Amino acid sequence: MSPLEKRATWSLASIYAFRMLGLFLIMPVLSLSAEQLEGATPSLIGLAIGIYGISQSLLQIPFGLLSDRFGRKKIIVIGLLLFFAGSVIAAVSTTIHGVVLGRAIQGAGAIAAATMALVADLTQEVHRTKAMALIGASIGVSFGVAIVAGPVIAGHIGLNGIFWLTAALAILAIAIILFIVPNPRHTKKHRDAELVPTQFSHVLKNTELLRLDYGIFILHAILTASFVIVPLLIRDAGLLPARHWQVYLPVFVVSMAAIIPFIILAEKKRKMKSVFIGAIAALVLANIGLMLANNSLPGIIVFLWLFFSGFNLLEATLPSLISKTAPADLRGTAMGAYSTCQFLGAGIGGAVGGWCYGAFGAGAVFLLAAAAAGSWLLLSFSMKPPRYWANLLISLEQLSEQEANEFMAEMVKIIGVEEVTLHYEEAVAYLKVDNQKLDRDNLQYLISSYSRA
Repeated sequence: MSPLEKRATWSLASIYAFRMLGLFLIMPVLSLSAEQLEGATPSLIGLAIGIYGISQSLLQIPFGLLSDRFGRKKIIVIGLLLFFAGSVIAAVSTTIHGVVLGRAIQGAGAIAAATMALVADLTQEVHRTKAMALIGASIGVSFGVAIVAGPVIAGHIGLNGIFWLTAALAILAIAIILFIVPNPRHTKKHRDAELVPTQFSHVLKNTELLRLDYGIFILHAILTASFVIVPLLIRDAGLLPARHWQVYLPVFVVSMAAIIPFIILAEKKRKMKSVFIGAIAALVLANIGLMLANNSLPGIIVFLWLFFSGFNLLEATLPSLISKTAPADLRGTAMGAYSTCQFLGAGIGGAVGGWCYGAFGAGAVFLLAAAAAGSWLLLSFSMKPPRYWANLLISLEQLSEQEANEFMAEMVKIIGVEEVTLHYEEAVAYLKVDNQKLDRDNLQYLISSYSRA
């Protein structure tokens, strides 16, 4: 990457991380702090935890399309201002309804699609996947930091203080987008990074992609439903809320370490389907274990570790499966549908989990989660083994249309190049390649030959 590309990638990753950190910090503490809020019920607490996902799912695609028309930075700043406003509303609220409203407005600042589009504007095709992977990793880091730091921060400044901190993070993110993120030389549609509305029907007709969309919906529904009750169970098992990090930190770190061999097995040894199904099975077992052993701190820790092992493994493999399954020039559209299902799952999971806890108790929430994960498990047995093809983008900006067509004709002859899709109006070729077979020297020679021409 050039210095400008590195600056763009790291600064945009920090913006994404600050926003997600603000959304996640409340998850391990809201149900514990509910007694401070007027009108709190389990249903409303669950809604407050997850409602950001509903507004995010409804608005992230419109925000992305608006960024094409009005500019990436303007839309991102508007989204961050909404995030700031929602944080302030929640911070000054003394009722659960005020917190629900604030969380909904936080989620309405749906900058994910616009941020990815800006990354694409600011990076060369050859570095774009790397940049997007870094931003994706920032989300996982934000979640890990939030569940560990949330109880500690709440112990010092309270629930309202967390929302004020979140508002401060929004202001910091606005400063970064205005003063640190470079301005793109030009803005255009990137099919690998953005949703193309005219292609949306093709994604919805792909049953393999729909299966993955259902999976991410279930995964995040289970997550938010669990955080309605897990903090309460840890407290009732004898651990003070300010010390809950002593559970979350080792559970999260050890679970991350435990999944590394399975990621290698899935990607390098090409055992993705087996690893994927095993991770879903771990979710089923974890929720059954939590249902049966939720009154014991050791039991909670063991099955929470199993849950996060499955969760983190699926969080890592699902985007990879989307990328492998979607046609190269539909990857942005496929990821747009996937992200919408992810956030919608978070919203519905929190609301349903809170209602179920209030009506039937903690055990029923875990039973419902196990049943949801079980339905996903059954659906996954019939999935097709993925094609282990990576995506490549090649710029055609200096080629005429005839030269581009000749270039593509030569490209498909190279060993390891499995699919080629040319979009000359975008001056880009989208490739699917098998990295274990790809003749890189021949590919590089062909690119260099046409570049010199």
